[in-house]
Amino acid sequence: MALRCVPNLFCPPKPFLEIPDLGSNRGRILLDLRFSKLKCFALGASTQRAFVLVEDENPGAKTSLTGKIDEDGSTVSRAFHKDLNLLPKPLSKTDLSPFPANGSNVRVAYQGNPGAYCEDAALKAYPNCETVPCDQFEAAFNAVELWLVDKAVLPIENSVGGSIHRNYDLLLRHRLHIVREVQLVVNHCLLALPGVTMEEVKRVFSHPQALAQCEMSLTNLGIVRVSADDSAGAALMVASSGKRDMGAIASARAAALYGLDILAEKIQDENENVTRYLVLAREPIIPGTDRVYKTSIVFTLEEGPGMLFKALAVFSLRGINLSKIESRPQKGRPLRVVDGSNKGSAMYFDYLFYIDFEASMAEQRAQNALEHLQEYAGFLRVLGSYPMDIVI
Repeated sequence: MALRCVPNLFCPPKPFLEIPDLGSNRGRILLDLRFSKLKCFALGASTQRAFVLVEDENPGAKTSLTGKIDEDGSTVSRAFHKDLNLLPKPLSKTDLSPFPANGSNVRVAYQGNPGAYCEDAALKAYPNCETVPCDQFEAAFNAVELWLVDKAVLPIENSVGGSIHRNYDLLLRHRLHIVREVQLVVNHCLLALPGVTMEEVKRVFSHPQALAQCEMSLTNLGIVRVSADDSAGAALMVASSGKRDMGAIASARAAALYGLDILAEKIQDENENVTRYLVLAREPIIPGTDRVYKTSIVFTLEEGPGMLFKALAVFSLRGINLSKIESRPQKGRPLRVVDGSNKGSAMYFDYLFYIDFEASMAEQRAQNALEHLQEYAGFLRVLGSYPMDIVI
């Protein structure tokens, strides 16, 4: 087929499909649907021409709709894209992976200043990512929800300090999904200005969790502990103060970033100090069975004797190991009435239960366990099903 410019205006009495007027200067488009040969007429005050698709001058030339040269080499179809590279590519398995190309082109939010342990966790998960510092954990959640970043990193528990309860509450308050976990070995360092000795340091600044994990060591050194928003922020404070009696507990990377000396390494009370982080995203990943997976859920229980036992038994019956259980009082309904018939009705706390179990939601046994759990739960939500991480 070829495109020929016809100077006359055609108005044959045939059925047309009319597309609404696109503007007085653009005319209307009428499509003749009666015959296989398509005639396209441009009607309007500003035009006196019409374009009609007719047969080629060379009727023997064969055309192709695939964009390839035909057998006689004389004709190339122009019906489709000139550059096939501009067409969208089909999704591959790596596009749906929680490990996209080592994190290239991924923006990850974290709480704290550059050099914080949260940033170390983000870089361990996605080595080539762009990290975005936030002043609070809530701001990191909001950054993901507002599409300012792709993911957020959240510490959830520490082998010395235990669970970080505030962040459990944030998991329930927001609708983000856990797509990965990161276990980071913590090496707390005592930092000070260049040339300062250990004896000169009288006050040390850091996050309350870091101070608690180094309590015995700091007590033996006779150093006063002062809380800060985060460990890297404490290092920045010491670097900018210029005071020789101030120190900070932070990472070795924070020392390099802010030009501080490391007076002592591994000053935590327990040598095996590991923090577990969660990576959060707007959409869940597609769980698989190609590796060991972990699933995190939160639920409440109906009233009755042995309800928690029954809830946990649904996993044991299917050979599913529980790696974590945490309870938090419901803030909207903290108390539950046990017996309203007595004066001064007996009450107890109403709890949310957070559980991590070692199975993928792609497994039938995990699906059956949660279906069974719904018989006892008043509320159930899957927070994420994601690959387990190992400590390196």
